[in-house]
Amino acid sequence: MTSTEQLASVRYIVDDVQAAVDFYTTHLGFTLRFSAAPAFADVTRGPLRLLLSGAASSGARATPDGNATAGRNRIHLVLDDLDADVERLRAAGLTFRSDILSGPGGRQILLADPAGNLVELFQPASDRT
Repeated sequence: MTSTEQLASVRYIVDDVQAAVDFYTTHLGFTLRFSAAPAFADVTRGPLRLLLSGAASSGARATPDGNATAGRNRIHLVLDDLDADVERLRAAGLTFRSDILSGPGGRQILLADPAGNLVELFQPASDRT
């Protein structure tokens, strides 16, 4: 697993990534960290990292039927070795709600907590941090 000193990440599904970037950076003091518009952008403000996912991003893909609770909101945890962590968590008997998906920014899988809330486990693409 990774350090607890990383930014807290929240994913928002948006209709227009560039419009969302403009809104958050112009009006709310966020700074653009990375953009792969129209699929995805990453903005920060203090310790908050807001992941803006458009329709072309892996994060905006539909949650598998029957696996979503209210909305598609979830916390997003960045891992150093997604495959190793998935193997360790499967061995512990934890419940996954998706397969590993690859997108413009990296790879992800959805894990359910005991109450069914989704946790996105994410490993960035090798050329990003």
